[in-house]
Amino acid sequence: MIKLIVTGALGKMGRTILSLSQKMEGFEIVGAVEKREHPAVGRTLKDLGIVEKELAVVDDLMSVVDACDVVIDFTEPSSALQHFRIAKDKNKAIVIGTTGFKDKEAEEILRAKNVRVVISPNMSVGVNVMFNIVRTVSKLLGKDYDVEILEVHHRMKKDAPSGTALRLRDIIVSTNLEINWQSVYGRSGIVGERKNEELGVFSIRGGDVVGEHTVMFLGIGERLEITHKATSRENFAKGALLAAKWIMGKPEGIYSMEDVLGLRS
Repeated sequence: MIKLIVTGALGKMGRTILSLSQKMEGFEIVGAVEKREHPAVGRTLKDLGIVEKELAVVDDLMSVVDACDVVIDFTEPSSALQHFRIAKDKNKAIVIGTTGFKDKEAEEILRAKNVRVVISPNMSVGVNVMFNIVRTVSKLLGKDYDVEILEVHHRMKKDAPSGTALRLRDIIVSTNLEINWQSVYGRSGIVGERKNEELGVFSIRGGDVVGEHTVMFLGIGERLEITHKATSRENFAKGALLAAKWIMGKPEGIYSMEDVLGLRS
């Protein structure tokens, strides 16, 4: 049994992971962590109606981390970075699905030594297949077609563009390094003709949309669109749990969902 701690346990993703972990074989929840002053701290997961377990929600990962094999983190950048540091110091594996890191925060994680981390802007199996497809298409069309990225999320999402949209942008840039790409995050007024090196990344926020991402390769007389639509958070939770199972026994390193799914070229 993989002993699991979920941080951000009472958020939408945390609740979904906790619930799904009881349906998938091989997991035991040994910790549920929330931010200080959260009204659920001190109450049990059973009392909260999340899982049938008399396990109290705590407000400090350090107080429970020794009991786990893997931490799964869907919180916010500052909290996720602190949880990463604790996991590193305690030699525990961590799966990070949090997005919105500043460059300096992301670099601390990605350059760390003596750690076992799976970090990805999107834990969905389908989205990671999309990353692979976009990489291939971008190699074929990126030089000759205009490329635009559109993402749609629920009204409560705090960061924009989404981490997934930025990952898609980075994939496109990395496949055509000879182009001096210029990311465009909004167009308004008389902006003139579109430049060949522009790469548009646009965000829509509203309602309860779980997540939609489209990459458009626009040519003369045709347009190729690659779209992923998430209709449930369960697919992200399943990916995070797959990552937690995969990283058990792996050597120290910084991994992505593409590694977990065997998509790394």
